[in-house]
Amino acid sequence: MEDLAKFLQLCAARYPHLCPRQVLGIRIAMLAGKILNLDLPQTGKRLFAFMECDGCGMGGVAVASGCAVEHRTMRVLDYGKLAATFVDTQTGQCVRIRPHPGCRQAAEELFPAEPSRWHSQLRGYQALPDETLLIVQPVALNISIKKIISQPGLRALCECCGEEISNQREITWNGHTLCRSCAGDKYYCPIAGEAGSNIKNTRLPVVGRTSNSAVNLRRRFSPRMLQRE
Repeated sequence: MEDLAKFLQLCAARYPHLCPRQVLGIRIAMLAGKILNLDLPQTGKRLFAFMECDGCGMGGVAVASGCAVEHRTMRVLDYGKLAATFVDTQTGQCVRIRPHPGCRQAAEELFPAEPSRWHSQLRGYQALPDETLLIVQPVALNISIKKIISQPGLRALCECCGEEISNQREITWNGHTLCRSCAGDKYYCPIAGEAGSNIKNTRLPVVGRTSNSAVNLRRRFSPRMLQRE
């Protein structure tokens, strides 16, 4: 467990204190390395992780695996689950690892004298064997890992808002290039009168005959936009 001790120290340096979920994240990543026969934490980008939650568990996975959002080797999915799927991008092998539903009880039974359940879990998750702590499931992706990784240096301009799009995330509609927001998949709405809310791009192509070409273009591109305006 020398690697575990090292990863725990790294986590302790990153966060105010260690918690059970960080330990679980570390153990999840360590087991992925064993299964995929990879030396972790990686220094390259061979391993890709789909993390099903953010927070402390994600931090543990990042420390022990070397996968990180900023390196484009991790994608965070808002599933609310402390689980991760690891992809060997060279072989295509995928494995999903999650905590065993009985791991809390097992940890508390292993260390019953701790001052709280939290402390029992903190120690127990470090000591329990993999088969008691975690569940492993070989999986196949429903999405293309190559498309997610994309290629460096690829850029496009949205014909509606004029903003730059990286990593082939643009959407093509009737021969026009759009960002996801202008295509209708928007998580925000501009506030009228605030800075940037009325910026006009003079290079926007005009679709139809209205004074507001940007709005008209969005309406032509995505019928869903009509329901949001």
